[in-house]
Amino acid sequence: MATQRIELGLTASTPSGGGCGDGCGCGHTTAAATPTPSVSEGLYDSELRVEGMTCAHCVRAVTEELDALDGVEVAGIDLNVGGVSIVRIRSNGTAGDDELAAAIDEAGYALVR
Repeated sequence: MATQRIELGLTASTPSGGGCGDGCGCGHTTAAATPTPSVSEGLYDSELRVEGMTCAHCVRAVTEELDALDGVEVAGIDLNVGGVSIVRIRSNGTAGDDELAAAIDEAGYALVR
């Protein structure tokens, strides 16, 4: 089981195993890793655990839902194919935990509590 770091807005590339991994069949590829930007003054970090993500398409679905929330500045995901992925959110605090959880649910993935 490989863990990959995927940040919002990266160009997709094919992983060493080819395809998007774990046989999800979506036809998308995973993205290359970049470091997470440092926390700016006045912004808060949230870290959520999410099940069911298998590829860059999954990452895009979650980040698009999170980006649509007021106050979300950056969403980054440590993709763990076949396991629990870590979603890190930098926001100004206006998006509450319930809104973040609802956005992940809307994208079609399960929040692990």
